[in-house]
Amino acid sequence: MAWAFQRAGSELEEHTVSQFDQSREHLIETYRKKAKHYDVTSHLYPAPGYPHWAQRRRAVKALGLRPGDSVIDIACGTGLNFPLIEEVIGSAGRIVGVDLTDAMLERAQDRIEGNGWSNVSLVLADAADFDFPSGVDAILSTYALSQVPECAEVIAHGAAALSAGGRWVVLDLKMPDNTPHWLTRLGIATLGRFASLEEWIARRPWEAIRAAMQEELPDFAWTELCFGTAFLAAGFRGHRTVGRAPGGAL
Repeated sequence: MAWAFQRAGSELEEHTVSQFDQSREHLIETYRKKAKHYDVTSHLYPAPGYPHWAQRRRAVKALGLRPGDSVIDIACGTGLNFPLIEEVIGSAGRIVGVDLTDAMLERAQDRIEGNGWSNVSLVLADAADFDFPSGVDAILSTYALSQVPECAEVIAHGAAALSAGGRWVVLDLKMPDNTPHWLTRLGIATLGRFASLEEWIARRPWEAIRAAMQEELPDFAWTELCFGTAFLAAGFRGHRTVGRAPGGAL
C-alpha cells in the first residue's frame, strides 16, 4: 500500500549523541517493534483493565471542540484519538497527527484510509522539534508527552500557537504522590525498563508539564485519575470570540 507523510526538520546536522538522543532512539526502536499490535497491547499497560478508552474520551471532551475545529494530536501513535475527534469536528475540521516513529504513522495511515477521512494529515517529527502552526483551535497529547524530555518546551510552543480560546489538553501517566520508595523499586523491577522507566520516575515529567501549563495558560485545571496513577491537565488561552469561525490555519 502506498502512503506518505510529511517529514519535519529534514536537514541533517552533525551533533554529539546525548542522553536525550539515546532516549529518543530507544523510543523509536521500541515503538517500531510495538506498532503492528499496539492497538491491542496498549490496553495491557500499565495494567490489564486500565480504563484507557474512557480516559481518552474524557480528554477529547476537555478540548471543548466544535464542528470545523483544527486539532493537533501530539505523539498521535496509531491514531487512536482520531475517531473521537472526528465525531465532533466533522469533515469541515482538520486533524494533524504528529509522531516520532514511522511505523506508528503507517498504522495511523491505515486507520485514516480505512475510515475514508480526507481531513487528517500526518507529520513525522519529534514533538520537541515540531513547528506548531499558528491559530490552531486545540492541541492534545495522550499517554506520550511525559516520555519527551523537553515536555515543558513542547507545552510552551503549543500554547503560543493556540487561537483565542484554544485549548491544550494532556492525558498521561504519573507516579502517585507519596509513593513509598520500596513500592517504586518494586514497580521498576516488575515492569522492567520500558521506555527507560527508572529515568522517567526520577525525572518526574508530570511536574514539569503541570508547571509549564500553569505558566503558559491562564485558565488551567489539573485532575488526578485512577488513584493518582494518571492525570488530565487542561488549559485554554483566553476566551473564544463570539461568532468566530472555527478552524485554525493548518
